[in-house]
Amino acid sequence: MQNQTRLVTAGLAFGESPRWHDGRLWVCNWGTGEIVAVDEDGKSEVMLTVPAILPYSIDWLPDGRLLIISGREGLLLRQEADGRLATHADLRSLSNSPWNEIVVDGRGNIYVNGGGPAPAPGEHFGPGTIVLITPDGSVRQVAENIAFANGMAVTPDNRTLIIAESHANRLTAFDVAADGSLANRRVWADLDGFPDGICLDAEGAAWYADVPNKRCVRVREGGEVLETIDVDRGCFACMLGGPDGKTLFITAAEWRGFEHMVSDARTGQVLSAEAPAPGVGWPS
Repeated sequence: MQNQTRLVTAGLAFGESPRWHDGRLWVCNWGTGEIVAVDEDGKSEVMLTVPAILPYSIDWLPDGRLLIISGREGLLLRQEADGRLATHADLRSLSNSPWNEIVVDGRGNIYVNGGGPAPAPGEHFGPGTIVLITPDGSVRQVAENIAFANGMAVTPDNRTLIIAESHANRLTAFDVAADGSLANRRVWADLDGFPDGICLDAEGAAWYADVPNKRCVRVREGGEVLETIDVDRGCFACMLGGPDGKTLFITAAEWRGFEHMVSDARTGQVLSAEAPAPGVGWPS
């Protein structure tokens, strides 16, 4: 099934890590250091500028403070009430490779992916990892050998973490233990595509964005395709939001390769489409 999209806003560099928060869609505008909030009418506001170009991703602690993973710097930053950025966790001792995505579950556990060993010659990314930062501040690696770690989501019961393995063409699931550890790694869905950002809905399905195939796809566990939304440029991430949670927001941009990610091109857009079920779980 093909769905019609609506242009919400344009003129971004690369929109990534979309999050529905306090009635607006927050987006990391990679290549600029900006974190932008956009309402459904397309009015945008730069909420802050961070000392990172790319990658950087966002989520919130249960107490409402914003978290930013500054990928190349290896720092998880926290915005305090006065706007100041403080270091929440230092990941530099775990890896010299860039960190990518973040999700905070309903218990306050923070998962960050990326990092891992250095890439092989000629490769942009090595095998990725997942790191857990618990509410008491401890940091430990909880998964490894992720084939280009990308979007992550946690089910609403806090019992399953799903991650996009872009270079393996699959969504992979882990059971989440009471202490936040991950176990029982398994294929959640083999895909005919390259999953980037993901989100979950109330019918147990997942949406994934696909850059080279210029689409967002809704799938069930096991890989059955339920819906496809085609656009005219690469889809980097997607998030369910809106007043009833049933608007799928898509961040899309023209893809010219990793070597051209930072440029003066401003082909990034936020698109929206009606979805059959509201979003659930984390990120919200």
